[in-house]
Amino acid sequence: MRFVTVNRVTIHHEIIGDPAKKPVLVFINSLGTDFRIWHDVADRLRHAFAIVLYDMRGHGLSDIGGEASSIEDHADDLSGLLDHLSIGRAVICGLSVGGLIAQALYQRRPDLVRALVLCATAHKIGTPDMWNGRIRAVEEGGIEGILDAVMERWFTPAFRSPENAAYAGYRTMLVRQPVAGYAATCTAIRDADYTAAAARIAVPTLCIVGDQDGSTPPDLVRSTATLILGSRFEIIADAGHIPCVEQPDALSETISTFLLTLDQEA
Repeated sequence: MRFVTVNRVTIHHEIIGDPAKKPVLVFINSLGTDFRIWHDVADRLRHAFAIVLYDMRGHGLSDIGGEASSIEDHADDLSGLLDHLSIGRAVICGLSVGGLIAQALYQRRPDLVRALVLCATAHKIGTPDMWNGRIRAVEEGGIEGILDAVMERWFTPAFRSPENAAYAGYRTMLVRQPVAGYAATCTAIRDADYTAAAARIAVPTLCIVGDQDGSTPPDLVRSTATLILGSRFEIIADAGHIPCVEQPDALSETISTFLLTLDQEA
């Protein structure tokens, strides 16, 4: 396992392949998960890319950091990690809050961003009242109290079968995240609005969403793509909010096709 301390936060990360020999693809996890959600996609793309996976602060094996954090703090964590690894101009792929972090990284360190893959995310996610209610719920009753409602937004009914061992595993992943880290990240999402910033994105951008996403529905993701000049918009069939888990083949193919165009346009 790899750890590095940046911005006074210890970040757990993994590198697959040699960043000095292949173009780099960075994956950012979503709220309530860790970087293992990306393993199936990373396995499918590792032949062409060096892969960087990491747990955002407050998740997985990374430190929680302060009680309150912003999306910009998360972006600074990632830029610090990439600087430590001597990686520049990577393709940044973020899921949900990870997509907000990707947008923030582009605003703060455009030198690090070759292209963006914004997966199941938007320029603004939810409302302050919604996030305040979520924070209260987990602080008062733990993550277990919101588990079923979150699973309905994350996964399709077919995936949520009681016989699906993977579904049981992802329920466990969510409830094992630290409440303090989860709540702090909810605060960061609540306060983030990249509506104006999205219009200034000037690198190739792919926006992707599952057709049954209950957290960032297709129309919301499409609205973000509309803000970004020249962006591409794709819908993954038979997927909820975490297509890298439910449909890794389709998601990998969509990302790979987009990345191939970068080489053709270079």
